[in-house]
Amino acid sequence: METKIMLSERDIPKKWYNIMADMPNLPRPPLHPATKEPVGPDDLSAIFPMSLIEQEVTQERWIEIPEDVLKVYTLWRPSPMYRAYRLEEALGTPAKIYYKYEGVSPAGSHKPNTSVPQAYYNREAGIRRIATETGAGQWGSALCFAGSLYGIDVTVYMVKVSYNQKPYRRIAMETWGGTVYASPTDRTEAGRKILEADPDNPGSLGIAISEAVEDAATHDDTNYALGSVLNHVLLHQTVIGLEAQKQFEQIGDYPDIIIGCCGGGSNLAGVSFPFLRDKINGKELRVIAVEPASCPTLTKGEFRYDFGDTAGLTPLLMMYTLGHDFVPPGIHAGGLRYHADAPLVCQLYHDGLIEAKAYPQTTVFEAAIQFSRTEGIIPAPESAHAVRAAIDEALVAREEGKEKTILFNLSGHGYLDLQAYADYLEGKLVDYEYPEEKIKEALSRLPVI
Repeated sequence: METKIMLSERDIPKKWYNIMADMPNLPRPPLHPATKEPVGPDDLSAIFPMSLIEQEVTQERWIEIPEDVLKVYTLWRPSPMYRAYRLEEALGTPAKIYYKYEGVSPAGSHKPNTSVPQAYYNREAGIRRIATETGAGQWGSALCFAGSLYGIDVTVYMVKVSYNQKPYRRIAMETWGGTVYASPTDRTEAGRKILEADPDNPGSLGIAISEAVEDAATHDDTNYALGSVLNHVLLHQTVIGLEAQKQFEQIGDYPDIIIGCCGGGSNLAGVSFPFLRDKINGKELRVIAVEPASCPTLTKGEFRYDFGDTAGLTPLLMMYTLGHDFVPPGIHAGGLRYHADAPLVCQLYHDGLIEAKAYPQTTVFEAAIQFSRTEGIIPAPESAHAVRAAIDEALVAREEGKEKTILFNLSGHGYLDLQAYADYLEGKLVDYEYPEEKIKEALSRLPVI
């Protein structure tokens, strides 16, 4: 009857798990934005250290975690896994609900699992500055935290709508020594073009990525870092699922359903990829990616080659996409406002190994309130999408009279997102389902490969 399933620091995984070693079908290769030919290591070396480029392409199953990174991980890892007894009781469900809580990290989310190794590998390569983007600020906060540990300056292009919604995230980044700009800015050619066309543009992750990539590519001392989407980022996040496997072994249980919110795909991958290896090898298991109805990448996007950014500076990736110039409405779950998803997640979805659901934000916050009033933790708006799906699956179990084991990743807390909760409690939040014609319009401008 333990509420918290804890591990010792000795149980922190010593290796990351690479799902590419076990996938039935690998994603198609990234293509150069100009030549449309497969990208090679030299094409990426201008903005990434070679160690991360190697992790991006390797098909080795296990990648050693550097000792220095493991030492930093001990600041918050292993993270606890909770049994949500009070939520189960409130729902009257026979389902067992567990959540892996990543909000215990210094930045309050799962993002330091990759920001720390990325900062480490950049420092080893002699890099003094990193440019990046952030939506809600979770990734920007995590990279500024990691940069402060490794003596690296961090420049963050924060999506303008989130910059205005979440001032305390900006303050956290600046406290860790970062420099933060509201994107789009007039500091880059990409930003200036967008502002010229639309001075009131609210920004998007695609636009912020364009600015950060341009910044890195035009400064010799600067590299770029991404908080989601890329293979090496998802690789680093597998510490979550590897720990969860040990925690389930400790209590003699195993999940029937694994749930994660999905914007770019990093926390979903982190909690699910180690378990998906079991599914690929015959284990019965459902994995559900949960996204906002206002940015329905997997549920309404097309499986096509597309740019990872708005200006078309990044390699073309094979992804489910809504179009690289798609600008979703300014919902509070800023970390889920991305036009595409990680190629690894998209390939697994295409192959039927994972499922996807999309929810409007009012029902997501309804679930977040219920969770906070039973379990006590106020979830980040992004993580609340996973809470919604977990509650719904528990209610299905109640209707069916079946005892199921549900695991979801509570990827961060919402204590710097309280304006979103204020808006919900005051009845100011509105649901926005992106019109089909707008999606079709954005998709019509996809590059033809």
